[in-house]
Amino acid sequence: MATSDLKKIQIQREDITFDAYVVGKDDAPGIVVIQEWWGVDFEIKNHAFKISQLGYKALIPDLYHGKVGLDAAEAQHLMDGLDWPGSVKDIQASVNWLKANGSQKVGVTGYCMGGALTIASSVLISGIDAGVAFYGVPPPQLADPAEAKVPIQAHFGELDNIVGFSDIKAAKALEEKLKASGTPYEVHVYPGVTHAFMNTSVEGNARRKGMGMIDDNEAAADLAWSRFQSWMNRYLSA
Repeated sequence: MATSDLKKIQIQREDITFDAYVVGKDDAPGIVVIQEWWGVDFEIKNHAFKISQLGYKALIPDLYHGKVGLDAAEAQHLMDGLDWPGSVKDIQASVNWLKANGSQKVGVTGYCMGGALTIASSVLISGIDAGVAFYGVPPPQLADPAEAKVPIQAHFGELDNIVGFSDIKAAKALEEKLKASGTPYEVHVYPGVTHAFMNTSVEGNARRKGMGMIDDNEAAADLAWSRFQSWMNRYLSA
């Protein structure tokens, strides 16, 4: 990953200015890439580069407004203190920025905390054309997936043990909600893998193993990327 290829920008929403990072061709369809609980460093930047290589302009909004979780305890603290409605506003402002800067179509994707916010975005945010969520569902007080307004694809690990957020039961409940929404949807469950299976870099796997996730996740991640690309191509092509 060449971090020098990431362009740091600032986005205004209401009376707040926050940082974001952009990579990809100016006139490409845009995808807002929503961070994991760690923040805007580490694996999320790898994901943004991958998405740009698939032909999109990827934008990562800094939902922690300058803070980064350097270990699991700090990341958990930051996510627990997250202003979820404020984050939805940040994502809306990011969508607006992409629309104003060369992207005719815009999608949203996210991982863990960002997966939950992707589902919420499909309910609460205007101007998006599709979403792909990885292992996360929003709290019911934030958004009801049964009210999703755009096509949603979601990915979960069969062995994910974060109960009520990204475990198999949460995945099945999400599927029922999306079915009720009437919008196009897909929910994929990957056998034999746990949470954060998209994190396949050396650093990402080290972080996963440090948290007890010792599954072999590379094949699942490859399949999920293929499904991601097909979904976004379907709904973001001009």
